[in-house]
Amino acid sequence: MYGELGNKLVQHAKRTQALSHLPPYQTEMVRGVTREVRDLDRDVARLLTPFEGTFNPSTDPAVACALLVDHLCMRRNKRCLLAYHRVRTEKLEEMCWTGVDVLEQLIPEASTKDSGNTSGSSGNHSSLSPDEEEYFRQYSDMLAAYKGQWTDVDLTGTLEPPRDLFIDVRVLKDAGEIQTEYGVINLTKNSQLYVRQGDVERLIAQGFLERLT
Repeated sequence: MYGELGNKLVQHAKRTQALSHLPPYQTEMVRGVTREVRDLDRDVARLLTPFEGTFNPSTDPAVACALLVDHLCMRRNKRCLLAYHRVRTEKLEEMCWTGVDVLEQLIPEASTKDSGNTSGSSGNHSSLSPDEEEYFRQYSDMLAAYKGQWTDVDLTGTLEPPRDLFIDVRVLKDAGEIQTEYGVINLTKNSQLYVRQGDVERLIAQGFLERLT
């Protein structure tokens, strides 16, 4: 039935808004909705062909009703596609601002199949479509250029003042050495450090460190 796939896309978008990560791109579902729009457009062309541009809705109410339904279905599907991609775009932009490198986040092949995303490749996959990956790269480059105008201000930092100047953290992934105002810190996995919060906020957001309470 027309509209079912579009409704499923909207449901996916609604669930995405409540997640901290970006779920796999619904490739097959998006293609299905696109095919529906094309089928409806062909049906409209078929209905109008006998009239050769002289269609009068008042004289053929049955055809007019069929055309109206087709147009409304096409419009609804397009709005569902736009809503789905807009939610994912906003999530990507949010990740750029928080410093999360979504291109490094791979998902197992089994989970992509369970979610209906069958890209045809094996092993691990990115949760993004190729167009989303390109958008993320270009947006990240644009954001880096924008932040470069104010090197003394961290535009991606939190707006809430820190309660503690120094905090305890545990290193979840090796990150090598980082330069801070108080010297060099070596971040090796499973080590615990007492560091200035402002120096490690980005690393906490990226998943390299975990704050200890």
